Amino acid sequence: MCFISIKHICFSVILCFLLFACTKEVKINIPKEDSTLVIDGRIDVGGAPLVLLMKSQYLYNPTDLSSYFSSNISNAQVSIIRGVDTFSLMPYSISSLPLASQITLAEQLNLELSELVFFPIMVYSSLDPTMVGEMGKSYTLNVTYGSKTYGATTNLLIPVELDHLQWVPSPDNNQFGLCRAYLTDPVNAKNSYRWESKIITSINGLPKDYRFRHGGGSYFDDQFFNGLTIHFETHNPEKDTSYPSGLRHHYKYGDSVVIKLSRIEYPVFNYFDKLKTQQESSGSPFSSPVLIPSNFNNGALGIWAGYSSWYDTLVCLP
Repeated sequence: MCFISIKHICFSVILCFLLFACTKEVKINIPKEDSTLVIDGRIDVGGAPLVLLMKSQYLYNPTDLSSYFSSNISNAQVSIIRGVDTFSLMPYSISSLPLASQITLAEQLNLELSELVFFPIMVYSSLDPTMVGEMGKSYTLNVTYGSKTYGATTNLLIPVELDHLQWVPSPDNNQFGLCRAYLTDPVNAKNSYRWESKIITSINGLPKDYRFRHGGGSYFDDQFFNGLTIHFETHNPEKDTSYPSGLRHHYKYGDSVVIKLSRIEYPVFNYFDKLKTQQESSGSPFSSPVLIPSNFNNGALGIWAGYSSWYDTLVCLP
């Protein structure tokens, strides 16, 4: 049998009283900063420019689609300088853009066309057939919004070709495999790339993929293989639940896969690499803050990115 003395009870009561007496409600007022212009723009060799303008959101504002749509900006002045020529970009609804631009925008936002067409946002672009990306050219994007003008420059570099592509069957099931690529990196500092793929095998008379798809590690640079010849294996970024477990990110025997390797400038890689790091660590109490760089001046956030791409088709046969 256990006995508790009056002295122990009094001590416990006094201790609890002291603990609660020392408790104080602390209120922290986090200042609400003015919204900042966020620019998400790209231009591809042979493609029209696509520029999304948004206002940054306060940390504790709702993060639903309606708040995203309401932050879209369509009353700015946007232009591109290429050499001695200046082109004005106009705001277009997504459905009024050419299909090629809609597909590129779906790739840019990593969405399906069936989802994208219902987005009530405006995208700055040009329908001028001469305003498309040209290899080796420099493009300066200027955005005037409010009383400030923001600018960034990107270059469409000479693409880098892969030496060889190979389909490597899985040792567990030779009907599925990965893509092995061989790359000789030019002897330059800070070459950067983006890897994408799409399966063009016909299903019901149409290609399986209508757009290029990418995984979380699609951006990479040559920090550890500058000037070297390397090989690496990549999987299908799109999960196919009809494939056996453990092989759902593989390419199937007989598939035809278009491989797209884009050469990009280092600031573009650095932006998306830091953005990926932030997204992966979001919500973790042990993560360090990630400062996402921007190639815009005057305090704007975001990126103006040029993509110079090389394409080849891999037939998935041993």
